[in-house]
Amino acid sequence: MTSTRLAYRVAALLFASGLFHLLVFAVDGGPWEGPVSWRKPVTFGLSFGLTLATYAWVGARLRLRAGWVRLFTAACTTEVALIGLQAWRRVPSHFNEATTFDTVVTRVLTVGGVTLVVSVVALVVAAFRARHLAPDMRLAVRVGTATLAVAAVSGGLMVAERGGSWKLSHGVAMHGVLVLPALAWALSFTTWSERERTRTVALASAGYAALIAAAAAYNALA
Repeated sequence: MTSTRLAYRVAALLFASGLFHLLVFAVDGGPWEGPVSWRKPVTFGLSFGLTLATYAWVGARLRLRAGWVRLFTAACTTEVALIGLQAWRRVPSHFNEATTFDTVVTRVLTVGGVTLVVSVVALVVAAFRARHLAPDMRLAVRVGTATLAVAAVSGGLMVAERGGSWKLSHGVAMHGVLVLPALAWALSFTTWSERERTRTVALASAGYAALIAAAAAYNALA
């Protein structure tokens, strides 16, 4: 099995995990916000499922080394699994050192976060080195991977602030790497010229960047 195909299958499982925990929340109830809730396994499962599938899809187009895809897959799986485990134990998943086990989970999640950042950097480098893609797709993957890097930075700020107020920025920036390349891919089926497709992707990129800036401004002033 190729690393890309494995990533797609794992991504489907992670996404299904998010949906499952959403059902658990609907049945069990409880608070949606706070360090001990069903929100984390829901949002992490859905978000990491989408992000992993996108990473593999974009990585295949960038001819990213299979090792990076496998590493990102392992990190995503570890993050979602441990966050789900702590939710079922009804204890916080992050910044929790109440017991030896909780401390180990916190440390592993931290290492997983660093691994995700390093893998994202590898994807960004591959995007800016790519010369074989059409201009519109090349622009889309470069801006998209850059937004994913912004998401990683905002996630780091959240960790540094032990929760922080950068959730909106983090969430908005994370999926530019899906939206923009998907747009370029969809435009490839039109009769538009290369210039028209590239201009459309450029406008969408500018709009997405403005959305990220607005989210960051809101978080900074909140």
